[in-house]
Amino acid sequence: MHERERHRIILSAVQEKPVVTIQDISELTEASEATIRRDIAALHVQGKIRRVRGGAESIHPPQLGNLAGRPFRVSEGVNIDKKRAIARKAAELCGQGDAIIINGGTTTFQLVHYISAYRLQVMTNSFAIAEHLVKHSKNTVTVPGGAIYREQSLILSPFDNDTTRNFYARRMFVGAQGVGPLGIMEADALVIQSEQKLMRQADELVVMVDSSKFRQRSSLILCPLEQVTTIITDDGISAETVRMIEDAGVSLIIASVTAQAEREDSPSVA
Repeated sequence: MHERERHRIILSAVQEKPVVTIQDISELTEASEATIRRDIAALHVQGKIRRVRGGAESIHPPQLGNLAGRPFRVSEGVNIDKKRAIARKAAELCGQGDAIIINGGTTTFQLVHYISAYRLQVMTNSFAIAEHLVKHSKNTVTVPGGAIYREQSLILSPFDNDTTRNFYARRMFVGAQGVGPLGIMEADALVIQSEQKLMRQADELVVMVDSSKFRQRSSLILCPLEQVTTIITDDGISAETVRMIEDAGVSLIIASVTAQAEREDSPSVA
């Protein structure tokens, strides 16, 4: 990851909570802690953040009332090659005219680039996904009622009487904060409430997660692993995780990030 992209992630992360640790940022950027220390020092000198012991803090403290979990703009560039490979595989599950649900998230957002040529019936609680599809595709787009949470780019409502219950989908595509033997995990109760409401309207549940999510955990469970139809991940997944998924009776699709990168890097033959 380039220095400019790391700096963007650090500046966004300090708006999420009062203090972010060097370890937090290292995990986000997959850079060494020594590199992150240098980045923080540089941004501190530029007056963009304040360096503190073990991390950094915002010069202008973040507003209260945000959802738990990383803001959309923080996560958007993390593991982007893996997210795109996963989204490409997910798009292959869609056929012309299908009705689908796309839950908000940075991995599911990458789907918009691969379904623009389809004429799908799409329901999404993601403001970013809805906006992109309206501008750049022929898909029909439906959004549920609710408030827009700017940081996560989500449209959420605690009420049942919205358009969700009138929409039927063949598949629902979701991301996750973490995946483990107990199931699919999320960080915020309101997000889970919204996702569970959408899940009731779809025949199949497709989980799109990069391989790092199998090492992460969260405090809230969206659903047990057995409720998932398909998991799409990248080729960094471990053999142990493959066995866990297969033992739960879940279909597994592995996107080859390495092969895709090699194809993109190889020179064209005249």
